[in-house]
Amino acid sequence: MKEYQTITEISGPLVFAEVDEPIGYDEIVEIETPQGETKRGQVLESSEGLVAIQVFEGTTGIDRNASVKFLGETLKMPVTEDLLGRVLDGSGQPIDGGPEIVPDERRDIVGAAINPYSREYPEEFIQTGVSAIDGMNTLVRGQKLPIFSASGLPHNDLALQVARQATVLEEEGDEDSEFAVVFGAMGITQEEANEFMEDFERTGALERSVVFTNLADDPAVERTVTPRLALTTAEYLAFDKDYHVLVILTDMTNYCEALREIGAAREEVPGRRGYPGYMYTDLAQLYERAGRIEGREGSVTQIPILTMPGDDDTHPIPDLTGYITEGQIYIDRDLNSQGIRPPINPLPSLSRLMDDGIGEGLTREDHADVSDQMYAAYAEGEDLRDLVNIVGREALSERDNKYLDFAERFEEEFVDQGFDTNRTIDDTLDIGWDLLSMLPKSELNRIDEELIEDYYREEAESVEADA
Repeated sequence: MKEYQTITEISGPLVFAEVDEPIGYDEIVEIETPQGETKRGQVLESSEGLVAIQVFEGTTGIDRNASVKFLGETLKMPVTEDLLGRVLDGSGQPIDGGPEIVPDERRDIVGAAINPYSREYPEEFIQTGVSAIDGMNTLVRGQKLPIFSASGLPHNDLALQVARQATVLEEEGDEDSEFAVVFGAMGITQEEANEFMEDFERTGALERSVVFTNLADDPAVERTVTPRLALTTAEYLAFDKDYHVLVILTDMTNYCEALREIGAAREEVPGRRGYPGYMYTDLAQLYERAGRIEGREGSVTQIPILTMPGDDDTHPIPDLTGYITEGQIYIDRDLNSQGIRPPINPLPSLSRLMDDGIGEGLTREDHADVSDQMYAAYAEGEDLRDLVNIVGREALSERDNKYLDFAERFEEEFVDQGFDTNRTIDDTLDIGWDLLSMLPKSELNRIDEELIEDYYREEAESVEADA
């Protein structure tokens, strides 16, 4: 290790220092201030004779008299199965007052890309207990399925609900006990952090979870490290210890804002709306760490959460995320204002791997048909609501009124279940059949006739007729 006292400039979270030897990209640095404080950093850019260092703890207290020591290695995460049940800060240091972590090994946080040849296709159902996800936009082991939300909406409550309830079902229907959650929070407030921890402890979910918390007043640079620490931990638990790991990352918008802040400090040429031109690549490096590996029991499934600035899904963050991931779950402001919890809108939501994760032996043989029929019926009901605003409900036919009633009950009974209700996939599909039985059999044109004979509720149709 070589030590320098050659700092030439300090700009935001960056420190620039002159060197007389080649320095590796991403190399870890220790900076000792004149007051004796030691801060960690990482080499962000290395050229002949000059390096740019991003400081994790912020540059307060650093001046040109500080010494810079290059450690000759990249940032590593100490991993062990004993991390389950622990709470760490955004740089991977324990903050729960528990014992010191004794790692099995220390792993590079950049991770190793999964060889496409070794990837196993995701096709096993994860039950979240949320009907709007399980029934309409099914999550599959190894998938990356983001939640698109906006400021002021209860995406954190949904994240906690999924973290509490999510489980992998085997084909026989038994719950798989080897399930873990890695929860990475970036740029959240202290109040939000307290709510997360209270919920984890109250429900007992902390026992099977590893929690990373980067607060809003922590340095922005740390925000770029937090998801990589979380994913490195998830990969260890999944591919070394055979856990099925669900990684929840919130909020990816704060992560991207940190990228923009660092890019501005480096005086980079900005891309769309001031974000770095390499943001697509950077996000892909995180999202593509989800998956399954042939011959390994474990899996890494991701639910990144992002808040769309101005509710705009064409903003670069949701736009690029949509390109990389396999669908999206939309949190809807109108449903939220109606008191629907969770306010998930199935119409713009999508799970591209759903068809491979449902069906006989995995969920139920009627799952795909029920989902398709409910989607079509709800979409027609939504269209008719616009028509009612113009001509009034009295001008509509009996058939149209049935679809309007379906749309209303679909929101109230299927989507609205609260944040504490855990529904099995059978519960979800039974509610779906109760709703579809409001419609005449002739309208169920997306469901196999044998399934209609098995599941259609004749009494529901007669009750509707009497009403």
